Amino acid sequence: MNHHDYLYKYLFAKLGFKSNVESNSGPRKELPSINQYVLVFLSQTREVAVSLIDINGCVIVPTYNNDKTLEKVLNGILELVPADRLIVVNDGSTDQTAKILTKFDNKIHVLLNSTNQGKGFALRKGFKKAIELGYENAITIDSDGQHYPSDLQLMISNAINFPGAVLMGSRNMQQEGVPQKSSFGNKFSNFWFLVETGIRLPDTQTGFRLYPLAPIRKMHFFTKKFEFEIEVIVRLAWKNIQFIPVPIAVKYDPVERVSHFRPARDFFRISVLNSLLVLLALLYYYPKKLFSRQALVLVKNEALKQQESNISKALSLSFGVFMGIVPIWGFQLLVGIPLAMLFRLNKVLFIAAANISVPPLMPFIIYASFIFGQLFVDGEIHASQFFDYSSSAISKNMQQYLIGAVLLAVSAFLTVFCLSFLLLKIFRKEPSRQQ
Repeated sequence: MNHHDYLYKYLFAKLGFKSNVESNSGPRKELPSINQYVLVFLSQTREVAVSLIDINGCVIVPTYNNDKTLEKVLNGILELVPADRLIVVNDGSTDQTAKILTKFDNKIHVLLNSTNQGKGFALRKGFKKAIELGYENAITIDSDGQHYPSDLQLMISNAINFPGAVLMGSRNMQQEGVPQKSSFGNKFSNFWFLVETGIRLPDTQTGFRLYPLAPIRKMHFFTKKFEFEIEVIVRLAWKNIQFIPVPIAVKYDPVERVSHFRPARDFFRISVLNSLLVLLALLYYYPKKLFSRQALVLVKNEALKQQESNISKALSLSFGVFMGIVPIWGFQLLVGIPLAMLFRLNKVLFIAAANISVPPLMPFIIYASFIFGQLFVDGEIHASQFFDYSSSAISKNMQQYLIGAVLLAVSAFLTVFCLSFLLLKIFRKEPSRQQ
């Protein structure tokens, strides 16, 4: 490789491209002239800078004891981003970080924590500064060298295409060199994010993200360490903020890269946070989503549309309530949806009614089922027996609950059918047979 090839390779690396020099497959194509590379490089650099201004954005780099990679990361960012739009948060570093940052004095914004507070605290401090400076978007990138600053171009262009969305730089965790514990941790995090939000993402542990600052401005956070990056995206998802995965490159250099993730302590923090978020999702997010204005409008439209009879609609609602109460927890929809399709019921009305068993109502349904079972088995109610935890009482209570749940489900089916049919008869005109 001659000196021209080295120069071409350098320029292509700055642009985030793979040059023909680097290709190991196919015939080598003729390289453009050096003037063409310079023109492309300058135009791309100007385009990224202007685009960052177009989205009124900045870049935030939290750093703690990453002196091996910090300067290279910052220089890579500054080749694409105006210096006054770069915010670095030194989270109490004890290595050469402070000395490195003096090279950027009066060029970039440097914030300092006198002692190490945690990545989450550093990000929160960076967000606060970005909001004070009037920015609307903030791109975060780790300082450990695993991310390529050239991928800022991808994030900015996607921010223009998806305004107001959270962009998640998605790494290829299957590529060679990715530590197995990182790949497992990412799958673990992705699963719990799906449970907590209903959103499927390929990489929820990435540090390369773009955040819209408008919703963050109004939020108060509770975490300060690595788990903050979970709290912030889950709570943004609960605000119905759109999430867009953006494929990015990643490099794991065991010599340069320093990770401050402490497996035992940080995994424990993350597990506690996920447990709390799952509970809040069941008690708050999913019920709120079920009874949102959009959901209610959808149900109303399905109830009033002319293609189905009043009896069919009433059966859809009553069958949904029946399946929501019948004691096959976790399988109501799995069993109910095929049956609703078989009997040609309205699936939207069925699913809406089946969600009667959402967590806030679940304890009341269980207790009511138990009371129904007691009346059927014993002919009278002994409410205190519900709290008797002896082995014989538990066995009898379970029997009474199962019997009572079926009876309650049948009673609810008949009640909802009669009421819904009556209301539909009053407020909705029965479609003619020609329709």
